[in-house]
Amino acid sequence: MKFAAILALAASASAFTTMPANKASSALKASTEGMVGVLDPVGFFDPLGFAEKATPATLQRYREAELAHGRVSMLAVIGFLVGEKVEGSSFLFDASISGPAITHITQVPDGFWAVIIAFVGAYEASRAEAGWVDPADCPVDQPGLLRDDYLPGDLKFDPLGLMPDDAEEFAIIQTKELQNGRLAMLAAAGFLAQEAVDGKGIIEHLQSM
Repeated sequence: MKFAAILALAASASAFTTMPANKASSALKASTEGMVGVLDPVGFFDPLGFAEKATPATLQRYREAELAHGRVSMLAVIGFLVGEKVEGSSFLFDASISGPAITHITQVPDGFWAVIIAFVGAYEASRAEAGWVDPADCPVDQPGLLRDDYLPGDLKFDPLGLMPDDAEEFAIIQTKELQNGRLAMLAAAGFLAQEAVDGKGIIEHLQSM
């Protein structure tokens, strides 16, 4: 079984005049080159050109969204595998949930939806409070502004004390999370597509290889 929470938004602009194209391009290049997660040999991977007209603040919004989706996907991949592995033997819901993981959510009792909604709502509310400027304080043409002191993805959640104090080590940890999140997004999409195509669980596929 899987729990999902979604996305993050933020954007900002700091001037009323338009930056000349050459200066904007230079600023964007500097911003992208210094971003954590930009790795050789691919470099800054943006085949659809989302960053071409983005400000540094917009890139921060994109990074926040990438981290949020990556984290949800990592949980989803684990949920696929664990949910299918323990089906029929789990103490949850009288072990009545079975079949491919994409069908599990439709088999849980109706009351469980309230738990899911409350969990996701509490998570999103705490994330919004930590990272975003109050909508009442945002300009009309700049909704969803991130706080100046907010680092994308930093929700102050580190129960095991894994976050290093050294900046270089912290960048390495960030890169590892991004890379695992990117892989998990691809894996979760593959799991969803495969189960939707033939109605078989991922565990069943692995066992038949």
